[in-house]
Amino acid sequence: MPAPRSTVTDDQPGPDDFIRVRGAREHNLQDVDVDIPRNRIVAFTGVSGSGKSSLAFGTVFAEAQRRFLESVAPYARRLIAQGSTPHVDSITGLPPAVALQQRRGAPSSRSTVGTLTTLSNSMRMLFSRAGTYPAGTERLESDSFSPNTVAGACPRCHGLGIAHEVTEASAVHDPSLSIRDGAITAWPGAWQGKNLRDVTAVLGYDIDVPWRELSRQDRDWLLFTEEQPVVQVHPKRDRVAKPYKGRFWSARQFVMHTLADSQSETQRTKVLQFVESGPCGLCGGTGLTRAALAVTVGGHSIADLNGLPLTALADVLRPIATITDAGAATSRASSGEHTEVAVAISRDLLTRVEVLVGLGLGYLALDRATPTLSPGETQRLRIATQLRSGLFGVVYVLDEPSAGLHPADAESLVEVLDDLRAGGNSVFVVEHDMSIVRRADWIVDVGPGAGSGGGTVLYSGPVDGLAEVEASVTRRFLHPRGRADDERAVRTPVGTLELRDLTLHNLRSLDVDLPLGVLTAVTGVSGSGKSSLVGGVLPGMATSHPLIDRVVQVDQKPIGRTPRSNLATYTGLFDAVRAAFAATDDAKTRGWSASRFSFNVAGGRCEVCQGEGSVSVELLFLPGSWSPCPECHGARYNDETLEVQWNGASIADVLGMTVDQAAPFLESLPAAARGLEALRQVGLGYLRLGQPAPELSGGEAQRIKLATELQRARTGHTLYLLDEPTTGLHPADVELLTAQLARLTDAGNTVVVVEHAMDVVASADHVIDMGPSGGEEGGRVVATGTPVDVAASTTSRTAPYLREQLGR
Repeated sequence: MPAPRSTVTDDQPGPDDFIRVRGAREHNLQDVDVDIPRNRIVAFTGVSGSGKSSLAFGTVFAEAQRRFLESVAPYARRLIAQGSTPHVDSITGLPPAVALQQRRGAPSSRSTVGTLTTLSNSMRMLFSRAGTYPAGTERLESDSFSPNTVAGACPRCHGLGIAHEVTEASAVHDPSLSIRDGAITAWPGAWQGKNLRDVTAVLGYDIDVPWRELSRQDRDWLLFTEEQPVVQVHPKRDRVAKPYKGRFWSARQFVMHTLADSQSETQRTKVLQFVESGPCGLCGGTGLTRAALAVTVGGHSIADLNGLPLTALADVLRPIATITDAGAATSRASSGEHTEVAVAISRDLLTRVEVLVGLGLGYLALDRATPTLSPGETQRLRIATQLRSGLFGVVYVLDEPSAGLHPADAESLVEVLDDLRAGGNSVFVVEHDMSIVRRADWIVDVGPGAGSGGGTVLYSGPVDGLAEVEASVTRRFLHPRGRADDERAVRTPVGTLELRDLTLHNLRSLDVDLPLGVLTAVTGVSGSGKSSLVGGVLPGMATSHPLIDRVVQVDQKPIGRTPRSNLATYTGLFDAVRAAFAATDDAKTRGWSASRFSFNVAGGRCEVCQGEGSVSVELLFLPGSWSPCPECHGARYNDETLEVQWNGASIADVLGMTVDQAAPFLESLPAAARGLEALRQVGLGYLRLGQPAPELSGGEAQRIKLATELQRARTGHTLYLLDEPTTGLHPADVELLTAQLARLTDAGNTVVVVEHAMDVVASADHVIDMGPSGGEEGGRVVATGTPVDVAASTTSRTAPYLREQLGR
């Protein structure tokens, strides 16, 4: 809706201080017109799938990016990943924009907190230019302090810090066997293994006696030699095979060659069972050369500083950064810690580290691998990087910056958003956390429902004004009107899982009791040890308890990595749909089975796009892009297959339906109906059945897995472990999810959730609060008991927020 035209005050944007969007039709947006103020913190709200991200990211940011890229030379433009042009009539008053979306790091141990924030670059420069070198050594370039470069990587472990060693115990699993019977398990199987056994026999070794009866010298040579003799092999048991030249490979040579050069992930994984892995003995697990480790700053090597929590790193840098007589030690060639260069680099590092500490990330270390970070931690690291960029007049578009944050950490996030706004920027946040929304200057509420039931801007204005919009689902959570009259009875545990002497990451000799048959919430600030307890220790220790038949971890890992994996195929409901199409008279007449209606199999699929529905288009001097297949126009199937209809719809029509649309359409198919109902119960009614797996968020993937579990016959005695299942959920969807968790618990199961959402914690039967802080200051149980018990704690950082939630 248009912005108000009333008299402008200091707290109100002027008539020319708006981004004016007209005719936005991206995804499910229904020809939206909206005015959004600049230089304000604007919260975009609405249920999951309502269209708020389509407005903030798909329209506003996408158009800003398109305009910027138009100014880039065509040749350079094709090197930049570009999105599609948004479907909108016009946008005026639009400044440049920066998007900070939720992303999961690629599974690479070489990507760390230091590389993500670029702090590693400055750290390497500090050691290169200002480090204290051993007497008589030359200064190293900054690349020599990185394990990811040839100059800096340890020659033994190649910068990974982990060395793989082949030992006799790892290569020979049964020393009672002979070589002919497969004593050297590390050797390959099939023909390649037979070849090595024949070569060994030609070399004069007895391959028919038990391995343990061979001499130590012979065993060591066969397992560890670097020699590769080539001999003439005359097969004795095969009259057809001709003599051939055979090369010998020791067990270690074969394993190391496979790990280093094989392109097959399966083969590399297979040979890992024949090595003993541990910290590299040459570099001490740092991944660096000894020359780099010999250089120090403040008495610490670069590996020492990279391993410190950021709070401790700041303490090391502060004395150098505050030196006022820089240059006093310039004459000392071996040390530059008191030079102007050292002071300048240290000050910059200290400032950037203190921003991260202020965001509640002081427990992280620069060498922490990014795949181990939560989306919320990654988001805050990227926000901190932008905060130091010093940009002015930019629109920052953030995707749920509070995701994965404890309410105490969210307080510091709001301060950062305020700093971005105070720097002359506009801050647009797609947000579900009502505590963040209440602190915004302006709210754009999209809805009222999801998918085709949403796509309308219900309200655009000051936050308090949403209270008058009856159609808004967000309204009752932003402005709660009081608590329910009836309080839920707390369930009684049927037993206890006693966990003793737990040690993992920052958990040290931890003792904790987990009640069985109830819903338990594990809380605590980021880095306090929640995930280490629930995801790391609990699965392995729970299976031995007589009241637990199985353990199910419902995590946020993708349900598939290619577009061929989608919602319908993962849940199994597509099998019932294909069977229904194959049972039609038309399909039977043509002699088609259910496989004809699979887009992954030749026959029914479109062969131009091979069932993907889109094709890659490469353009000279312009970026490659995906466009609908010119043959099937995105349907995935060939015309002949689409001629077969079930209840008036083709198989492509069914894949194009949302879960809410498909539920009444497929209600006559029990297997499909159960799956669809479970998906609706966890708040995923807005997703399309054919929605590709890569387009799903981690939270959506987790809820799809939960829905798949809900369909199964429940026998009780199952332990369900969920890590922040409310991530990305509107409070209305959280209510649906909470009801399903209660349903699982009432069926005789035990449910444990790692959670920051206080409404979920308040509905639990038992709470385990970890802390008191993150990293080394965490890993302990601060409070435990019912929500009321924990809320009364005077030492828990969760208690004040839980008390507030219980009081609503």
